Amino acid sequence: MLCAACAAGLVTAQTALAKTSAPKPVLDGSAVAVPDQYSADTAQQIFAEGGNAVDAAVAIAFTLAVTRPDAGNLGGGGFMTLYVDGKPYFLDYLERAPQSATRDMYVDDKGKVIPGMSEVGARAVGVPGTVDGLWQAQRRFGKLKWKQVLAPAIHYASDGFKVDAQLQKTRDAAAPGFAGKTSFGAYFSNLKAGVNFQQPELAQTLTRIAGDGGREFYEGRTADLIASQMYGHGLVTRQDLQQYKAVWRQPLCADWNGYQLVTAPPPSSGGVGLIQMLKMRADLKQAFGGLDLNSAPYIHLIAQIEDRVFADRQQYLDDPDATPVPVDKLTDDSYLAQRADEVSPDEAPGAAPVKAGLADAGAAPEKPQTTHFSVVDKWGNAVSNTYTLDGSFGSGVVVDGGGFLLNDAMDDFVTTPRAVNPAGASGVSGTGGGSGDELNTIAPGRRPLSSMTPTLLLKDGKVALAIGTPGGSRIFTTIFQVMTDMYDFGLSPADALAAMRFHHQLLPQKTIYWEPYHPVTGELAEQLTARGYTLEGQSFNGDVQLIRVDGTTPQPAADPRGVGVGSVFQ
Repeated sequence: MLCAACAAGLVTAQTALAKTSAPKPVLDGSAVAVPDQYSADTAQQIFAEGGNAVDAAVAIAFTLAVTRPDAGNLGGGGFMTLYVDGKPYFLDYLERAPQSATRDMYVDDKGKVIPGMSEVGARAVGVPGTVDGLWQAQRRFGKLKWKQVLAPAIHYASDGFKVDAQLQKTRDAAAPGFAGKTSFGAYFSNLKAGVNFQQPELAQTLTRIAGDGGREFYEGRTADLIASQMYGHGLVTRQDLQQYKAVWRQPLCADWNGYQLVTAPPPSSGGVGLIQMLKMRADLKQAFGGLDLNSAPYIHLIAQIEDRVFADRQQYLDDPDATPVPVDKLTDDSYLAQRADEVSPDEAPGAAPVKAGLADAGAAPEKPQTTHFSVVDKWGNAVSNTYTLDGSFGSGVVVDGGGFLLNDAMDDFVTTPRAVNPAGASGVSGTGGGSGDELNTIAPGRRPLSSMTPTLLLKDGKVALAIGTPGGSRIFTTIFQVMTDMYDFGLSPADALAAMRFHHQLLPQKTIYWEPYHPVTGELAEQLTARGYTLEGQSFNGDVQLIRVDGTTPQPAADPRGVGVGSVFQ
């Protein structure tokens, strides 16, 4: 629901955005949970210079564009959930389809998808949103000068940083798909563990943006370089860049377990899905009573919840600027209680019917290679930010003379549209859900549906948790599990992050996905198989970065599956 407290987060066009004055400290220091040490060092520098959570978040994002080029970015997009001076906000800076994009641009004359065209190369690129999003956030809420927040990123691009083994591994896995198709190898062939990796062209781009402001990326020399790179190959034009603007939207808010949840609205599907899962789990308190965490009966009940959440996702969610999305109905307590009543411990896997049309709806598969960071400052402000190039290193296209990668976000649209029953497949009637066969299809200016779910939890008007993760469609199921592990089962942040994770969604039916970090084996596997589930391994299940606030003490924690860092700065 769009609660009254969140209305302050909806912003109309503004020409002059005043900086907010900082109140007295309310926490015992500022904290970050970030994907690497370089971004943690950047945050420390920004806080030492008097910056707030927004300054630190923007500086972290620019630094990750240098030190984690597989997902950190200038040429991608994302979402930012903020809590500043006691008010929640949400910034949508997701990529958009170029104006010349068409519904069937990736299919041949026989209606078959042309392999790779929406994933690799210039035609896969959507209009980037990251730089405008960071520019708008810092202009509105930052305390420092714009040049200050870009200085650390410029340093790492110019002087270099030492590559870690995980980044090389990611590069090695992605490189073959780009070979002979993009300029990726020319820029990243020397991205090897132990090497001091310098990016002089990227340093020049960042210096221009630092000097001329965020709109330089869309209207200045950098825009010229992008347009030149795209000309004759991709669809993004200089006009597309000039027209791009990040959008301030109302965050979704919901009451849960005595807290107020603040999370991502559409075009994220994750905020709706997270609220639905948390509320249905609460409605089923009696059914969950006495069940051990991640036992077979517990996993079975969660799977039944996920069936219904993913059915709603596939039936109703889209870019809200293209299609009316029935958010209030989908997160309504009575509707979710009704959906929870459908769940039974005795229900067989797959017994929840797949409504007409959903089985062949052609939902776009989201890639997990995203990145997330969480920030809380000593004044009680917080930022939860998730952004992405889509796949690892995006489209593989490096802007010549600019030194930065461009996204392959067009692959997040449905490229082979099929009919979906628009008549309220999951019981949400009269909601204006739009025609199912057009949901998340390509159209000029449209944003693709995303699962990114940067989330905050408030208690008595103060930040209690900042959390988020990469992971594609597994993002909100991962956040749900970590939150449940902490608040329903009493696990510490570190133990909740280290706990087993699993994933299930509507399709394929009867399938539980497990992860290498904590595989489903032995008796648990036998019990799930006996219930009728198929168990399938997956290579990735999140890189959660969270900060829980206990009283006045921030407690950052980084996912043990990655190389992230949690730090507190006094």
